[in-house]
Amino acid sequence: MRLNKFISHNTTYSRREADRLIQEGRVKVNRQVVTEPFYDVQPGDKVFIGSKLVKQKRGYTVIVYHKPKGELVSKKDERGRRTIYQSLPGKFRHFIPVGRLDFASEGLLLLTDSPKVAQALMESDIPRVYNVKIRGEVTPQMEEAMREGLELEDASAGAHEKSEIRAMKFAPFFAYRIDKNSPTFSKLKVALTEGKNREIRRFFAHFGKDVVDLKRVEYGWIKLNALPKGKTRYLTKKEYEKLRQFLKEVDDTKVHSQNPS
Repeated sequence: MRLNKFISHNTTYSRREADRLIQEGRVKVNRQVVTEPFYDVQPGDKVFIGSKLVKQKRGYTVIVYHKPKGELVSKKDERGRRTIYQSLPGKFRHFIPVGRLDFASEGLLLLTDSPKVAQALMESDIPRVYNVKIRGEVTPQMEEAMREGLELEDASAGAHEKSEIRAMKFAPFFAYRIDKNSPTFSKLKVALTEGKNREIRRFFAHFGKDVVDLKRVEYGWIKLNALPKGKTRYLTKKEYEKLRQFLKEVDDTKVHSQNPS
């Protein structure tokens, strides 16, 4: 594990703060000063910040945060907009977000102190469920694209103005349900197995429909339920059990792929 990542994972310092500590010569590995953030920490290495030994964590913690609209999933914003880390309790400020929700979206956001858990969840095809409200009606063409998928050379409509991503391939929706369909506003519940950049907003924008509300309510077996906006909770015992089973399956798949029979 890289030194800056090791520090951010096992302390309350962010990755950026860890970089600064390393560059300032305040970090030692086996009593030797190391100034390279990408130094590879090996099992058995002892890492010190000043004279204090960094103790490696065992296990992991995952929390659910109900992200309100108007917060960025980022440590800092050059435009001074509010970030989730300004709202989260201090003990969670070093946690890693599992994917993103854009500034105008709300709902369930998972965070963890384990890079391994974050990566496994982000790279998975676990369904993410959203409540979506669009301006206008749902057309047969939109339903066909939800069932069959969609590939666009220019998917910039609905994207952030600074996004450099143009072409995008949309996999078929895992599931969808139209709860209201009218010429003014329509409401849907959709489930996706990907987490691409502003995927839902880009999809509906291709059909000339603005997404006016977007709320993630489920991430696999983990549900937002009645958690108030701006509040956090730990996973329940049952949710942790399912997560451990999921991680075991991920590890088993990796072992099988590396050692095919």
